[in-house]
Order: sequence, then C-alpha cells, then structure tokens
Amino acid sequence: MADPTVAALLEWQGSRRRHVLEQVEALTEPERRAARLPSGWTPLGLVQHLALDVERVWLRRVMTGADVELPLGYAGWTVGPDVPADAVLEGYRTECALADAAVVDLPSDAAPAWWFDGGEPPYDTLRDVLLHVLVETATHAGHLDVVRELADGGQRLVLDEP
Repeated sequence: MADPTVAALLEWQGSRRRHVLEQVEALTEPERRAARLPSGWTPLGLVQHLALDVERVWLRRVMTGADVELPLGYAGWTVGPDVPADAVLEGYRTECALADAAVVDLPSDAAPAWWFDGGEPPYDTLRDVLLHVLVETATHAGHLDVVRELADGGQRLVLDEP
C-alpha cells in the first residue's frame, strides 16, 4: 500500500498536471508556439520543461537514480517547429505516468538516490521533492493562466464584480 503522504501529494500533483494540460489544449496551435512574455518561453516549451526538467529529473532520476536522458541547459524549454504539439502533450502525459510509477511505492521519507556530480541534493526526502515538484508545476500552471487570458481571454478563475 502506498504511503498516504506520497499518495496525497501525487493526487495534488495530478490536479496541477491536468490544469497545465487544460490550459495548453485550449490554445490554438499558433498560440501554443507563441511567446507572450519577454522571457520568450512558449506554452509548448513550458510543458516540455515540466516533462523533462521536472517530472523526469526530480522524480525518476533524483529519487530513483533511473538512467534517463537529461536535458542540457535550456533544451527542455525548446520545441522545434517540426515537433507536433500533440507529441509534446503526450510526452508530458507519459513522463507524468512514469514519474508516478517510479515513486508511488516509496516511503515519504525515502532519500534521493542521485544528485548532479555526486553532490548533496537540496532536498532530503521524497516528501520534500514532491512538494518542490508540486510548487513548480502549480507556479507554471499560473503562468499558463496568464498566457491563456492574454491569448484568447479564457479565464480559469472568473472574479465577480464587487
């Protein structure tokens, strides 16, 4: 049986993942590839970043030591024009499923198995890593809310007038 803390955090993470996918899927193809902010990231680039730099790195590589390909620098944020949007979205779904499968049976106090250059990871337990992943995903979901509203006026949270 899964550790209740791990199960609860994965459930919350699943909700944030769905939020990310809903916002990007609601955008048109050109808007998925458009940079709306001065930093230059695109919604598809953000989804790929979450797949490779967050789900793959933190949950599969850091927590289990799995031998997975790691993106270098900002490669995770870059989606070429020849890469279909559906492939990026499906890649995210796949990485999320693999990440869940990698950690679901670990105890919440499991220590990370790997860190860059053999150094000390910034977090001591799976619980801490899951909280980091959850916060990062939620933060980026908020970024996508802004991009979505700028792109087509779509609002996930509609405030009533006072």
